[in-house]
Amino acid sequence: MVKKTCSERSEPKSFEKAMKRLEEIVHKLEEGDLSLEESLKIFEEGINLSKFLTRKLSEAEAKVQKLIKTQEGKYKTEPLEMKEDEEELL
Repeated sequence: MVKKTCSERSEPKSFEKAMKRLEEIVHKLEEGDLSLEESLKIFEEGINLSKFLTRKLSEAEAKVQKLIKTQEGKYKTEPLEMKEDEEELL
C-alpha cells in the first residue's frame, strides 16, 4: 500500500473526518516517536486540516447569521430564524 503525502491527499469529505484525523495527528506528535521528517509531514497535514476546519466553521457561522442594517447605516448580525420544517430536522 502506497501512502499519500500531505500534498497528494485530497481535502476531507466531512468536518467530522477532518477533526478525527487532526486528533490522530496531535496524538502522534505528542507521543514523540516520529522522526523529524515524519513529524514535519504530519504537522503540515495538521495545518491543512486546521485551515479546512476553520473554513467549514466560518461557512457554518455565515449560514446561521444574517446581516441587519441599523438605522445608523451600520451592520450587525443576528441569528438566522429557522422555519418550522427546518427545526424539525434537528
